[in-house]
Amino acid sequence: MSGRTTSLHGRILRAFVLIVVLAVALGVAVEYYVAQSLMDAFVARLIDVEADNVARSLSRAYRASGGWETVDRVLDDAGYLYDEEEHERSGEREEHGSETFHVERVRIVVVDGAGLVIRDNLSLLRSGTPAPELGGERVAVVDEETGRSVGDVYVDVDRAFLATESHGLLRRMLTTTALGGALIAAVALALAAWISRRITAPVTRLTEAARTVARQGATTLLPITSADELGQMSAAFNRMTNALQTQRDLRRRLIDDLSHELNTPLSVIRLEAKGLLDGLQEPEQAADRIIREVTMLHNLVRDLNWLAETDSGELRLNRESCSVSDLICAEVQRWQPQARLRRIGLSFQPRSGLPELDLDRMRMSQALGNVVHNALQHTDAGGRITVVAARETDGRVTITVADDGAGIDAADLPHLFERLYRADESRTRRTGGVGLGLAIAHAIVTAHGGTIRVTSAGRGQGTTVRFSLATAGDSGTRSVRSS
Repeated sequence: MSGRTTSLHGRILRAFVLIVVLAVALGVAVEYYVAQSLMDAFVARLIDVEADNVARSLSRAYRASGGWETVDRVLDDAGYLYDEEEHERSGEREEHGSETFHVERVRIVVVDGAGLVIRDNLSLLRSGTPAPELGGERVAVVDEETGRSVGDVYVDVDRAFLATESHGLLRRMLTTTALGGALIAAVALALAAWISRRITAPVTRLTEAARTVARQGATTLLPITSADELGQMSAAFNRMTNALQTQRDLRRRLIDDLSHELNTPLSVIRLEAKGLLDGLQEPEQAADRIIREVTMLHNLVRDLNWLAETDSGELRLNRESCSVSDLICAEVQRWQPQARLRRIGLSFQPRSGLPELDLDRMRMSQALGNVVHNALQHTDAGGRITVVAARETDGRVTITVADDGAGIDAADLPHLFERLYRADESRTRRTGGVGLGLAIAHAIVTAHGGTIRVTSAGRGQGTTVRFSLATAGDSGTRSVRSS
């Protein structure tokens, strides 16, 4: 598992490295393209402006002199005419990094109307020779008096020198960018390592905790150091381990309870059978006690079957339209003998206007019976249990079972619908059951789309269980997964 954690750490680092490299490379490419574009635009603008300036100067000089005699003076005044000594000085300045680009590297060629070279400031073309195809910016030289074109001036830069200079500039720029990118990459990698550790540390703790839970079955809680997704993951794991521990406790209690609940009736049956065999018991008395204990075993198995059915999601509802009053009356009548035996008053107080509900009658009778039986078990002789049914203003029907019995502590109320939970651990099957009745009732009511809740003011203050059922539902037979 540590290999997986390391692999996750490595993947995060590699992802950061890839992002940084791509970002730096993209930045360099964009910067190179933008710089090259700006340089080209600058050169084009320079040539255009210089060509216009030189053309205007030549036009004025041509008009003033009546010819091309003052060409050299115009170029010299503009700074574009220089001798060999100036070439040498420019070379020296170039070696020392001086900026002489606009004076020394701009080529100007003046051509007359017949296409013959008048002057080449770089002396690459002889005067009087036909002008070849020339590049750069071409501007006409116009006689200002007549408006007639008397020639052209070509203005261009030394492309080879420009390429050399631009490449040198771009190399320096790229070097600076690369150094900055390397610094950024180092900082990003350090940050990536820190973030990676921050991300993988909770995952590593989660892995170790899960391994401990799986191997030892111990409850291990993770520290929650943040409110982000990692903190939520740790909180979810803690909730899961707490739920697992609760289930372990319930399972252990189930085993203890079932062992006790099975052992007691089986011991009684064994003793009664042995008494019959030895002639120490009357057959009728022994049979009565054996039947009583078998009935208890049957009820226990029935409750366990209900629990298994609801847990497996196979709770099927055979809905039919039935009267709420009839259902409650039948259930109250079923429990009246036991209520009289315990000297407990059990009554039903129906209200007018109760509608018929779309219910599984057998299962809803089981849920209501579990609640009534639970109330009988926890109400002392002389107490009262009242069942009330009424239609609420929102159209739902509520069934309330209220007793004035032992009551329930506030700390126990949230757990009453948990499987096998009993508020009083000292109760046995004969007095309090094994904690399946309310859980089954909750599953049945929830499957019908209703709600069930328990309220109590505390020990000795009685308990109230309230069903809330919808008046409309889907008819027919369907499968419902209970919660």
